[in-house]
Amino acid sequence: MPNIKSAKKRVRVNNDARSLNAAFKSDMRTAVKRVETLVDSKDVENAKQALPTAVKKIDKAVQRGALPKNSGNRKKSRLTKLVNAL
Repeated sequence: MPNIKSAKKRVRVNNDARSLNAAFKSDMRTAVKRVETLVDSKDVENAKQALPTAVKKIDKAVQRGALPKNSGNRKKSRLTKLVNAL
């Protein structure tokens, strides 16, 4: 445990950021999973409607720094390919 005031603050700030990043990632994963399940069930209309939401969540996670840029682009590309293949 840190003794210096600035180090204590750093720990607190890092914990807050980690929990926020976890929330962004969780939200993103839920949206991605929703699109994937709709694709698996061959629900074309709902999958096309859910795709922009998932892309938006991925972009937010990338913008936030919770996810690397290339990972976000890869996830968006793969999801779009899945939906377009229907």
